[in-house]
Amino acid sequence: MQAIIINNIQSKEIATGYFAKLVHSEKMTFSFIQVKAGYAIKEHSHPHEQVSIVQKGVFKLVIEGVPVEFTDGELVVIPANARHSGIAITDCELLDVFTPVREDYQKL
Repeated sequence: MQAIIINNIQSKEIATGYFAKLVHSEKMTFSFIQVKAGYAIKEHSHPHEQVSIVQKGVFKLVIEGVPVEFTDGELVVIPANARHSGIAITDCELLDVFTPVREDYQKL
């Protein structure tokens, strides 16, 4: 197995203001995201289970109408098909992990 150097991965804009470095394994997608304060992601859902981890900053998610604000070192599990949206309260560094693989992200 070869080590992956995240700093060598080119960022892709996955939503307005959300710049991600994407890594795919056989069964998961890892999305290392940088987002500036104030940028929001509209409500959506997908068939993937998602774990969203704040590495730095404060981020607010609304999952099935329930707001959750989390910060450095905290995570939230978003069930498959759950409606959710989010906004960066401060500049943020996030790690989103999806299972199964996000095939739409593989095409970026």
